[in-house]
Amino acid sequence: MSQLRRAFGLTGGIASGKSTVAGMFADLGAKVIDADRLAHDLIRAPHPAYHEIVSHFGFEILDSQGEIDRKRLGVIVFRDPDKLRALNAIVHPRVIERTDHLAEAFLLQDAHAVVLVDAALLYEANLANRFEKIIVAWCRPEQQLERLIAKAGLTREEAERRIAAQIPAEEKRRRADYLIDCSREPESTRTQVNDLYPRLLKITSS
Repeated sequence: MSQLRRAFGLTGGIASGKSTVAGMFADLGAKVIDADRLAHDLIRAPHPAYHEIVSHFGFEILDSQGEIDRKRLGVIVFRDPDKLRALNAIVHPRVIERTDHLAEAFLLQDAHAVVLVDAALLYEANLANRFEKIIVAWCRPEQQLERLIAKAGLTREEAERRIAAQIPAEEKRRRADYLIDCSREPESTRTQVNDLYPRLLKITSS
């Protein structure tokens, strides 16, 4: 059985505050697995995913060092849903496998640890049913858009396209077990995380 059944999933729309929430949970002692960071690592040379992606999308996605330029690749895939699906088909299975191994290692060290998988595309990859519970971080749509433009240096059109490529935030909120509102000041977010963490501990101890 996948060790993710004993872990918690943390997701939310791009630039909604998910990474901030993950850091706050880590401060409290949660073992956080950053699926997005794993994906970034797994597409670097000489990993097999690197060669598959270059073969599929061509050498024009490479930077001067021969690594995949994620910004250049992002421009390509977010303009074409079929290309985005092709990329995800290469990357997602490897990320899931690596995440499962890391969760297993954490739980072998401490069977009652709060293992939290920080994954932007948790619902999009149909992974929700693999987890004990799902936490969704969210903010207001206009905040999300402005945060993404500022964070990634995108045009408004590019940012809107990336947001549209994900399941709508309202749908993610509807499907969540727990919600963290990231639309207000950071201390408000931290208070919500502090309140939720003991409830997660209780689940892992039962």
